[in-house]
Amino acid sequence: MRMRPNRLSSDSAACLRTPAGRFEALPDFDYPAVCTDVGGGVQMAHVEAGPRGGRPIVLMHGEPTWGFVYRSMIRPLAAAGYRVLVPDLIGFGRSDKPVAIAAHSYRAHVDWVRAWLDALGLSDITLFAQDWGALIGLRLLAEQTARFARVFVGNGFLLTGDEPRRPLIFAWRAFARYSPVFPIGAMLQVGTRRWLSRAERAAYAAPFPDARYMAGPRALPRLLPLSPQDPEHAANRAAWASLERFARPFHTCFSDGDPVTRGGDRVFRERVAGAGAARHCTVPRAGHFLQEDAGDTIARFMLAQLRRPDDR
Repeated sequence: MRMRPNRLSSDSAACLRTPAGRFEALPDFDYPAVCTDVGGGVQMAHVEAGPRGGRPIVLMHGEPTWGFVYRSMIRPLAAAGYRVLVPDLIGFGRSDKPVAIAAHSYRAHVDWVRAWLDALGLSDITLFAQDWGALIGLRLLAEQTARFARVFVGNGFLLTGDEPRRPLIFAWRAFARYSPVFPIGAMLQVGTRRWLSRAERAAYAAPFPDARYMAGPRALPRLLPLSPQDPEHAANRAAWASLERFARPFHTCFSDGDPVTRGGDRVFRERVAGAGAARHCTVPRAGHFLQEDAGDTIARFMLAQLRRPDDR
């Protein structure tokens, strides 16, 4: 039986909300969604674990995943006494999904996450960000440095358009724009070293019952700043200027098998002030979606740094 979509509206675009039944019996992910209005009636979903009075850790996913990708990291971080919050970007997971490609812009995604942070009143944040989670999270870090205590970036970057041309990224952008099919589960498998179960692949496809729900995953690749003419070029250059002065701990945790972000950890270590004295790790035998290949390893690395008296 086909589920009817939940149709919503906002000031900027019509939205869909994935039927809740699509998220039943997810493997190792039994957290209820908490929804927050981030403007115009658009709802951003997140899951939360750990004591409410614990220091907050925000885990930000990228393209085309959702909070499910962090399931092996949530429990150990929460068990250590931290308040772990995992938002789904607008257009992904259990968050609302604007149906028009034009409703998605880099700036809109930054604004939506900022509104979510404001609504929850979060501060003293430890941020872990991967892929588009870094593109969005690092913009917010640059704008509101006082809000963040430390940062972990895993397989992420902050592109300005000044970087050398990356053919793989241009190919990905073309695929997302023109391919008649967009098999989310299969794409996750391509970016993961270990074999995902059928249930895991289905969980990644769950937010997208049909093509109407896929504007977010289809849009984000074309929003990557890949030339100095990009509308977000100046904003990301300004963000880098702020990051270069960010003196709090800035850790990198990149995999050894990601052709998309290879070398990005070195850029952060060389340019960000807080990266100089911070600890860094290379995750062996892991692909682009390193949370899938080595989530427990990453969580242990994070906890080891959080327990260090000099990681302040």
